[in-house]
Order: sequence, then structure tokens, then C-alpha cells
Amino acid sequence: MTVYFHEEDLPADVLRPGAVAVDTETMGLITPRDRLCVVQISDGSGDEHLVRFNPGSDYAAPNLKAVLADPDRVKLYHFARFDLAAIQHYLGVVAAPVYCTKTASRLVRTYTDRHGLKELVRELLGAELSKVQQSSDWGGPVLSEAQRDYAASDVRYLHALKAELDVRLAREGRTALAQACFEFLPHRAALDLAGWPEVDIFAHV
Repeated sequence: MTVYFHEEDLPADVLRPGAVAVDTETMGLITPRDRLCVVQISDGSGDEHLVRFNPGSDYAAPNLKAVLADPDRVKLYHFARFDLAAIQHYLGVVAAPVYCTKTASRLVRTYTDRHGLKELVRELLGAELSKVQQSSDWGGPVLSEAQRDYAASDVRYLHALKAELDVRLAREGRTALAQACFEFLPHRAALDLAGWPEVDIFAHV
């Protein structure tokens, strides 16, 4: 297992075919204000790739964009709504088709309100994640080894989580419902970017 660090783009042909796990690190939670700093990506083979964007970046990243926009590659996220919005706003691509482990968890783990990645990995895979670096400064000139390992861990387990969650979705008869939710998530992210982040436009009032 190796964590590879890249500046401004992903090298060509470093990922094997198939689904990729994707996550982002930003300067905060307000997408237009808080710039995209890092995109993490893994093909599930055991290695993770971190692509760091510097202040003033033009976010050209043709190789990374090609992977994210590839309609034949499923992108695995945990809380896809946020990452999709950040990628669309800064990289200009819709990183779909989508599978969101947080959405899947909410559909099948109805016995709990704990759907964070740390809780999912602990329960379904028996591993422990550290979230110490979650609120650190991702825009600094140097990313520490602790930050790099944290960023990598956010994509390290998503393929295995998908396999476990798929079994539960099938068991509870909610696979089709989950797929419908996944297909809507890029539109939910677009609504966030367009100015409806906290409004349920389907609500009666």
C-alpha cells in the first residue's frame, strides 16, 4: 500500500479500469468561497493518489478530469453531495456515475443515526480511522505525513464498503431505491451550487 503525491494533475494511466474511490479536501464547507485543495483517488488496488492544487491554480488537470468525467467509471464517495459540488465548481466536470456510501448507509443502517465514515469502517470492516486531521489547514505550502495519510484513508476503504453495503441493500430490497438516489446526487449538488443548499424544493411549505 503506497500513497502517491502529485501536484496539479494525476499522471496518465496510473489507475486500473473500473470504479474509483474519490474524496476532496477544501479550505472549508462553503464551496464557492473555500477553494479545492486536494483530490484523493484510488482504484481499490491498495494504492492511493493525492492531487494537490496550489493557490491560484487554474485546475486544468486534464488527466484527473478525464477519469472523473469518464461515464464508464463509477465514482465511489462518502457524502457525494459535497465532493460533487467541489469538483464541478473547481474542475468543471460532473464526476458521475455515482455511488455514495453515506446514502447507502442511511438506507440500510436504519438502526442508527451514525453514518460517518469512521463508524461505517469500524462496523462493516472492523478497522479504525483517525479523524484528527479532518479540520486541519489543507491550503498550506506543505502537507504533513499525517494529513496525507488521513486524506488517503478517506478513499482506502470505499470499495470494500460498497461491497458490504450492496449485500445489505439487496437483503432489504432497496437496491433500486439506492440507485435512484445515486443518480439524483449530481443534480442535488447542482442545486447547492445554484443557491438552494438548505432548501427542500420538494417540501409542501
